[in-house]
Amino acid sequence: MQINELRILTEKLLKFNEEANKNFIHCKETGEKGDFYKEVKPFADKVKDNCEQWEPAALEWVMSNKPKNLHPIQVRNTAENLQMVSVRAFFPDTSLKKFNSHVQSIDYILRRMLESMESC
Repeated sequence: MQINELRILTEKLLKFNEEANKNFIHCKETGEKGDFYKEVKPFADKVKDNCEQWEPAALEWVMSNKPKNLHPIQVRNTAENLQMVSVRAFFPDTSLKKFNSHVQSIDYILRRMLESMESC
């Protein structure tokens, strides 16, 4: 995968993370769970598909370019956390503190990836 494709996928994951956060805020405010087959599953499937494309490419890029403060374990955790967040975003009983922590962590790593790719 070329760096440009990786950049596009990374930006897409950032948008999914922001969308998950918006969904979570909406569910928290209304107290209503998202409809599993109409909202949760389609969104989680999109995120999972993109994560499965992004993770191996990002791992390869991180291992070959060795950007400062980015490590393979962070890439793996980010893909895993984003998939988890994509489901939990639709449930108002999800812990606000944990959810926000995951969202911020995902955002941080994805933005570091983009910044590191710019300098290459």
